[in-house]
Amino acid sequence: MHGVYSSQSRSRPASVDSAETSLTLLERVKARDGEAWRRLVGLYTPLLHYWCRRWGVRNEDVDDVAQEVFKAVIVGLHRFRREGENDSFRGWLHGVARHKVLTLMRRGGVPAVGGAAFHERTQFMADPAPAEPIDEEEAKLVGGLYQSALRLVRIEFGDRTWQAFWRATVEGQPPAVIADDLGVTPAAVRQAKSRVLRRLKEVLGESPRS
Repeated sequence: MHGVYSSQSRSRPASVDSAETSLTLLERVKARDGEAWRRLVGLYTPLLHYWCRRWGVRNEDVDDVAQEVFKAVIVGLHRFRREGENDSFRGWLHGVARHKVLTLMRRGGVPAVGGAAFHERTQFMADPAPAEPIDEEEAKLVGGLYQSALRLVRIEFGDRTWQAFWRATVEGQPPAVIADDLGVTPAAVRQAKSRVLRRLKEVLGESPRS
């Protein structure tokens, strides 16, 4: 990591140290990086399990269905492209999972909870653009996803960059206060915040680079 002003004194505020350029998690998965794949699975398994349960998959079948979904992801990941502003890997995974669960249920490979509601559930899932509002449980899982991703990217940034980002984004402190404490300019604090958030989105497949 290159700290562009690690030896600067407080009397010479400069930019916050920057992160090295590196491949996104999805790019590494596409390149058949085993560690990257394990990280991807670890990040998204809680959400995938939640979606399966929400769609009526029995608890005892959730792990098996999740494995089938991840197999489909391995085969189809090369087709994922972030083209629109609201496109994301999470949204793409949601679509892949929904299609896989629906197919397995219709083939009888996955017994659904509540047989009487099966037709209604599969009809809803078959809708090309189902409206599934994020509830409190899913919101917490998404928050956990971001927290896990933050731990992944933490090592890519110097301490001062991370402090500027954390204090501005998580603690909500004014850039001027942070800048004074760290010996940088308010613009450098805003740049640090933007840099870390951009990297976070890259890792999660929420930036055009993915």
